Amino acid sequence: MIEFEEKGDLLIFTYEPERDSNWVEKKLHDDGFIKIAKIFRFKFDDLEYDYNFRTTETNWSFVLGKLSNGYYQIPARVLGLEHDIKLSSKMPISRKTFIAQKNISVFGRIAAVIKQPIIIGDDDVEGSLPISEFELLLDNFPTSIEMQHYANARVSGVLRDYFCTTSDAQVKLDKYLKKREGIPLPSKTEWLNQYETQKYRFIRETLVEMLASEDSYLESKWQKLIADFLLLIFPKYIAVLQNVPVKDYYSDPTKTIDRYIDIALVDVNGNLDIVEVKRPFKNKLLMAGIHRGNYVPQKELSGTVVQVEKYLFHLSKSGRLGEKIIGDKYASALPTSLKIQITNPKAMLIIGRDENLANEQKFDLEIIKRKYANVMDIMTYDDLLRRLDNIIEKYSTT
Repeated sequence: MIEFEEKGDLLIFTYEPERDSNWVEKKLHDDGFIKIAKIFRFKFDDLEYDYNFRTTETNWSFVLGKLSNGYYQIPARVLGLEHDIKLSSKMPISRKTFIAQKNISVFGRIAAVIKQPIIIGDDDVEGSLPISEFELLLDNFPTSIEMQHYANARVSGVLRDYFCTTSDAQVKLDKYLKKREGIPLPSKTEWLNQYETQKYRFIRETLVEMLASEDSYLESKWQKLIADFLLLIFPKYIAVLQNVPVKDYYSDPTKTIDRYIDIALVDVNGNLDIVEVKRPFKNKLLMAGIHRGNYVPQKELSGTVVQVEKYLFHLSKSGRLGEKIIGDKYASALPTSLKIQITNPKAMLIIGRDENLANEQKFDLEIIKRKYANVMDIMTYDDLLRRLDNIIEKYSTT
């Protein structure tokens, strides 16, 4: 646990290790310094008080900064920066001030964009970022899933009006995406559309390559890759969960059976949906022959549909207990405030190819899809490619 406290003219950093605190002492003695949260670097001399008179065996307090002219000055060495930083004594200081998601250094990211001392303070101080703008930056800070160039560009957009020496991160990202010399597009919307176009083209090209060599992937690896792409193709989802437990109270009246759903997706509100990903083998959708003038589904398709419907049934019956079990198991993979909800879950079934089907077969396949549309979306891999084509066209023409 990390806490910050203002004590007199000192800004105190207090660290409570999750494990035995003796390792802190050993690290300080052996190496002469300790690194905490991959960001803060303290020496023995930074201890708040004389080590010999330390009053607690669990907490370690270091001097992070000293007050001067209304600003706490934090040495560059402590944060691994080129310049010291100054923080107004009027601003609230917490873990969020220094650490973004996945232990990303806030000031390390800012320092990658600007090449001068960082000052967070009053609006009328030249060369400083107002406290209100800094807090807005923290609320919109890039996450670890974004590319470094993209992250620098977003930070640069906030800081450009307050610092005169920003690096041209926008140009770097534009070059990275377009693979050629260029300058930022004048319209931010146009520039973002260009980024989206490149992203979805990459997804499509990768998917085409995977489909061309499907036999080289293990089943589990194939499923995980496809599920990760679904997060980008369907932005409503924010997390992929694997091997999700669900209780089966109905198959055997004498006992409860533990079953596991291969993949589930969580949307922005915590709602859970099921994903069933099958290998893209051809000729697994419809029977070759005609039954009473109709093309009917093969066992691979009809069997998977029944399997998914059972998963949905068991999931719906699991209730609050099921939500808690899943929420506890995957807490580390979800935002802190997000709670799993099992509210009329739906399913997504990715199966087979339809590129070689005749028009009559495609018509009957569409009827089969719509029959189950209220509980699941049945999509072929060619459906995914067509969806990507439409998305790419949308961003290319906007």
